[in-house]
Amino acid sequence: MRDGHLLVRAHEIVPYEAWTACSRGLRRAELIGGAVGATHTGLGFAELDAGGRIDVHVHSHEEAFYVLEGEPLLVSDGRGVRLSPGTCGVVPVGVEHGWRGAGRWIDMRSPRPREDGSDTFRVGALGAVPVGALDLRDPRNRHLFALREEDMDASTLAAGASAGAPTVSASMATAALLYSGITVKMLVDQRLDAQLLTMFMVDYRPGAVAHPHDHPFEESYVMLDGEVDVVADGERHTLRAGDVFWTAVGCVHAFYETRGGTARWLETSAPQPPGRHSYRFERDWDRLRG
Repeated sequence: MRDGHLLVRAHEIVPYEAWTACSRGLRRAELIGGAVGATHTGLGFAELDAGGRIDVHVHSHEEAFYVLEGEPLLVSDGRGVRLSPGTCGVVPVGVEHGWRGAGRWIDMRSPRPREDGSDTFRVGALGAVPVGALDLRDPRNRHLFALREEDMDASTLAAGASAGAPTVSASMATAALLYSGITVKMLVDQRLDAQLLTMFMVDYRPGAVAHPHDHPFEESYVMLDGEVDVVADGERHTLRAGDVFWTAVGCVHAFYETRGGTARWLETSAPQPPGRHSYRFERDWDRLRG
C-alpha cells in the first residue's frame, strides 16, 4: 500500500483453501481488507469446485457478489437459485445462505470482515433444496440481478422495450449513466436491499476521462477488460485485466483512457455514497485558490 491507494497485479492473486471447518472445495484470495488499511472494504475472489459447498451461515456484515465463471448455486430462504456469469446480488446482514457447485466470483463485504472470523456464524449443513433459475421479472426476487451486454449499450437503451421483453421491466432502476465517455450501470444498491455498499460496472470509451477527485468513502476496482491509466496520490499506473486497485477515503485519483481502446471494470463503494458531495473534484476547488 502506498499512501491512500493499493495496486494488486493479476499475477499476485493466489487463492488459498478457506473456511475448511464449514466448507469443502472452497478457495479464496483476500485482496482488500484490514491488513492493507481498509475500514469498510473486504474484497476477494472466491472459487468453488464442482463438488464443493459452503454450509449455511450468516454474517454480521453485508456481502455482495458478481459471478465471473461457472454456474454456482446460491441457497437462501430454503431454495436454490442457479447463477451464471454476470449475475450479481447482495446477501443482507443476518440472512442465512450457502453455496454449492462450480463457480468463481468476486465478493465484497462491508464493513470489512473481522480477521478472526468472529462475524461469520455457521448455522447448519447444506441439505437438499428445490432449485430454480433466476427470473428477473419475478417481483419476489429481492436481492439478485443479472447484467447483460445490452445493459451497457446506449443505443439499445435508447430504444423502446416491448412488454414481453425477457428482462426486468425498464425503469430508472435499470438505467445506465453516461458522462465524459464513461458508461456506469448500477448493479447492487438499495434497490436490492444493500445498505452498506454499492457495486457497479464501468465502461470507458476511447478518450474517456474522470478528472482528479476524491470521495468520503472507499472504492475498489477489479479490471475485467482493456487497459486504463489511473493516477492516485500523484503516482501513475496502467491497469490491465485481472488487476485490482483500491483507494481510501480522501485519496485523490483520476482515470484516463489514452490508447484509443475501451476498458471495463467492476467497482465498489463503501460506505454507500451520500446523496450529495460524493465527489470532490480538484478542478472545481482550484477556482478558489490564489
